Amino acid sequence: MHEPIRVNADGIPRCWWCGDDPLYVDYHDNEWGRPVTDADRLFEKICLEGFQSGLAWITVLRKRENFRDAFRGFTIDAVSGMDEREVETLLTNAGIIRHRGKIEATLNNALRAREMRDAGIDLVSHVWSFAPRTQLGRETTEWPVTTSPSAIALSKDLKKRGWKFVGPTTVYSFMQSMGLVNDHFGTCHVIDDCETERKAALTRVG
Repeated sequence: MHEPIRVNADGIPRCWWCGDDPLYVDYHDNEWGRPVTDADRLFEKICLEGFQSGLAWITVLRKRENFRDAFRGFTIDAVSGMDEREVETLLTNAGIIRHRGKIEATLNNALRAREMRDAGIDLVSHVWSFAPRTQLGRETTEWPVTTSPSAIALSKDLKKRGWKFVGPTTVYSFMQSMGLVNDHFGTCHVIDDCETERKAALTRVG
């Protein structure tokens, strides 16, 4: 059991999990739980969550720029054009996590995202249709919560469409980080801003 809120030297209350690592604190304050409504950025994050599987997110965060370089900025069209030869090259890239299954899943998922677009399904609107309408800000010390009904539903939907490395836990982490749910603890200094932004995003893409 962890204390839900941590106060660092700056005196600002934050969710305990970001600790005092400057990179992680910045990620917590400016990214985690901030709604994202750009298809390429949503695609990037769900792929990076797949790479995180079995690891700590900070490990992936520290390598994120390397991942972006390796995967052509995670632009769906660019990644969907990558081939097996590039997979072999990526397996020699020490700047990323060299896991064949996760690398191949990223290329596969780009193709599946493009198929959805070609079928007239907007990835942003589709993903956000699974976002709950009520705030899920945390008010207890319970942690970790690894999934939710909406994450399970989105996971099943993506799997049915052929996406890989999109289990319920991975999808829930994706929804937390992309602001589809507001999972900051109750007295965190960004919880209200994140919920205001989340409601605006729901209106914008709903």
